Amino acid sequence: MYCAKSFKGGGINRMKYHLACIPGQISSCRSVPNEVRIQIRDYLKQGELKKKALRETLNDAFDDVEEEEVQIQEQEASEDEEETYEQRSQKRAREQDKEKEKEKEKEKGKEKEKTIERTTFQPSIKFAFSSKSAKHRVAKWFYDACIPFNAINSPYFKPAVKAIVGIGADFRGPSYHDMRVDLLEECKKELDLLINSYRSNWRDNGCTILADGWTDQRQRTLINFLVYCPAGLVFVKSVDAFDAVKDANTLFRMFSEVVEWVGPSNVVHMVTDNVAAYKLAGSKLHEKYSNIYWSPCAAHYLNLILKDICNMSHVSSLASRASHVTKFVYNHGVILSWLRKSDGWKEIVRPGINRFATTFITLQSLCEHRYNLTSLVSSKFFMEHKLSETTQGRLSSTIVLDRKFWDECLMIVKVVTPIVKFLRIVDFDEKPSLGYVYEDKVGYTRDLHE
Repeated sequence: MYCAKSFKGGGINRMKYHLACIPGQISSCRSVPNEVRIQIRDYLKQGELKKKALRETLNDAFDDVEEEEVQIQEQEASEDEEETYEQRSQKRAREQDKEKEKEKEKEKGKEKEKTIERTTFQPSIKFAFSSKSAKHRVAKWFYDACIPFNAINSPYFKPAVKAIVGIGADFRGPSYHDMRVDLLEECKKELDLLINSYRSNWRDNGCTILADGWTDQRQRTLINFLVYCPAGLVFVKSVDAFDAVKDANTLFRMFSEVVEWVGPSNVVHMVTDNVAAYKLAGSKLHEKYSNIYWSPCAAHYLNLILKDICNMSHVSSLASRASHVTKFVYNHGVILSWLRKSDGWKEIVRPGINRFATTFITLQSLCEHRYNLTSLVSSKFFMEHKLSETTQGRLSSTIVLDRKFWDECLMIVKVVTPIVKFLRIVDFDEKPSLGYVYEDKVGYTRDLHE
């Protein structure tokens, strides 16, 4: 710092002794100012005094315990002649208990000293720079490969880093072929072993088969079959069921294949969508396997309720007018930029659990931004802008200034909000939600009536 010398290793403590001109560990700095040398020496002395005082406190505590035990032993020795055999045996038991307590206190004292040593440890400068450089390299790899940041929260990330650190500098990462062929096969074998371990749980406690129907981006109707038990959730297979969705017999054959793979005696429950073909296939499955009971998916059931509400003419008209306002705002950057300058602004259009829930979430968001939108269409900025003279601008302004529109939006939001909350609970993937469903069912029914 002052003499421009460089040293390898030793950490910050060697640098302190170098500047304080204390010989023994490192050469003294000849260019350091006197006030700096004196200040660092005082700092080191204070640290040594604190450690010394802590050790003396621990030693005094042990000495006091030993003195008390010696006094007790002397008193007991003078009274031994008058004591009976039973009294002497009881005293010996008490002595043994006190010795055990003494050993425990000594162990606690040693643990405290180790804790002090850990807290006073400071990583070397080289280690700090190397650690930062390694983090930068991991970050660049994430950015270059477009890996989602949420991958850091994977339970396999930290064990992977620890395994690499344990091997050291000789570690060479897996090749493209390793990741694509060898390692993939090994992971598949591990999953097979895991599924086989679940089979014993299926046999002992029973399991539920879940048939999750969905549509991908290419408009293909797929059904994911999963098996749930207390040990965990297992993915079985995915089937392209475009031609089978409306055919109960084909669905029944699919369900039977999965049941046979799991084991008919292990299955107690089958959950599917609440569609007519699924209902009929579920009833046929119960006729073939009397121990298997069918029930509809609660999330799909609530989706159908929201769909029916959306199809009501009054709600559909309200959603159409709200959609016109949101399209006008988001299709014109000038308008959106003006609104985003408002305090506490949140986006009006926010994706929901499904498209029906998104409609009502958008209505709720519009109600929250009512005063911002009213301020916009009433502002001098909008009145003087050319967009206010367009057909879309006039219609949006009329809708925003319509008090009846806002009252209807508020009423629909109050009716549908308990259903949307209920849907979020039953559609939660992180933990079982059936207990929360029964717990909150009465509360949501009460909210709907209110």
